Order: sequence, then structure tokens, then C-alpha cells
Amino acid sequence: MDLVEVSPNTTPPVCKILDFGKFKYQQQKKKNEAKKKQKVVEIKEIKMRPNIDSHDYDVKAKAMRRFFDEGDKVKVTLRFRGREMAHQERGMELLQKVQADFDEVAKVEQLPKLEGRQMMMVMAPR
Repeated sequence: MDLVEVSPNTTPPVCKILDFGKFKYQQQKKKNEAKKKQKVVEIKEIKMRPNIDSHDYDVKAKAMRRFFDEGDKVKVTLRFRGREMAHQERGMELLQKVQADFDEVAKVEQLPKLEGRQMMMVMAPR
């Protein structure tokens, strides 16, 4: 048996007489149990092009809805190739459509911004 100081910051300090090895084992067990219950939020990426067809968009939207249901964030990446750079407004319209379609299940965490030839937006589940 050992004398273990349980809470040193209180006045007077609280001590217990117990088996220190067993006490450390119980603390570790509590810590591992708390770690099991937490959810790690991942960032999933969906890549699109500005002139995406409606069926292709629906497939991507279905995947995004699944990601939001699982509690993950989604990074929507729009890649411009060649002369598509001249029509960046079409890309912005597409990202606004995504934002409007998922307004009830997700919120925009990072607004659409252009980086080189890519336009990105990050959405998180509500």
C-alpha cells in the first residue's frame, strides 16, 4: 500500500492509502475509454470541373451527403483546365449551387477562393 496524493491543489491536500500500481492502471483505463468514444474529423475532398454534367454532379453530391452524415468535413475543389480559366464565373456559380444544395446539412467553413488554377471551398456538417 502507498500514500497517494489525489488532489494537491486543494486546501488541505487530499491523500489516499491505496495500491499505486492499481491506481495508475485504472487511470490509464479511463483515459483509453475516453479516447475510444471521440470521433476524429477527417477532411474528404471532392474534385470537379466547371462544366460538370448533371448526372456527374448528382453522383458527387451523393458522396458529399454521405461524408456529412459520417461527420466529416468536405473540401470541394474545382480545377480549371485550359481556356476554362477565362470563365471563372461558371466555377463560382457551381460552388454557389453546391452551397445552396447542402445549406440544411452543412455550413461553409471557408468561402470559395481561387488559388492558381483551382478554386476551393471547405464545408463542415451542422
